[in-house]
Amino acid sequence: MLSMPKAPFVATFLVWQILLSIIFLGRRYRVNQLFGCFLVAIGVIITVASGSNPGHSLKGAGIFWSLLMIVSFLLQAADTVLKEVIFLDAAQRLKGGVDLFVVNSYGSAFQALFICLLLPFLSKLWGIPFSQLPIYLRDGAACFLNLGTLSSGCDGAPLLPLLFVLVNMGFNISLLHLLKISSAIVSSLASTFSVPISVYVFTLPLPYLGVASSLPTGFVAGAVILVMGLLIYSWTPTASPSSACSSSAN
Repeated sequence: MLSMPKAPFVATFLVWQILLSIIFLGRRYRVNQLFGCFLVAIGVIITVASGSNPGHSLKGAGIFWSLLMIVSFLLQAADTVLKEVIFLDAAQRLKGGVDLFVVNSYGSAFQALFICLLLPFLSKLWGIPFSQLPIYLRDGAACFLNLGTLSSGCDGAPLLPLLFVLVNMGFNISLLHLLKISSAIVSSLASTFSVPISVYVFTLPLPYLGVASSLPTGFVAGAVILVMGLLIYSWTPTASPSSACSSSAN
């Protein structure tokens, strides 16, 4: 689920995707599609920000971290557009196209590789001395496998972590399949629909979640705006009879 101050920058992700797809794929978008993307971004921001204080969070983030967040969304958008380019190129060059599990495996492998390479820098950001990082990794593995006597935060392991991994893999592969048969923009818009669903699920009295919380004030408004944006984006204007006759005459 998105968190503040990340939520207000969701719009930049769609903007980067639209710009990159126009540059590298030659896409052209109708006015209703651009307006639909705008409404989806607004709906996500309202849904997530309704339960927090966005002004305080954005003020605490600072200009540098805000710009860094915007640049990071550029890289994520480039990742989705690059995958779309790979699928389109594979459909022309290969008979059966490229396998979804191959693309997902390569993406996960390179993600793990770069996280390992950036561990000295990331550990400093996390406030963990690099010399103590092996201890944290050991305790994390023990918590994941529910070995030993650690904190109560390990309740439900290893079933819950494994369930999270399986659901995450299924979600990513589903989005990849949608990207393969449609586009990066459609895949991203569909994934945003999971935001209000996640917010709602975390208000239910589920095991290991503690006391169920109430829905944020602007949840319904944000969800309605998000769904309206999806419908407007998917709406295809019908051609008028006069324009259809003129096109057939030509």
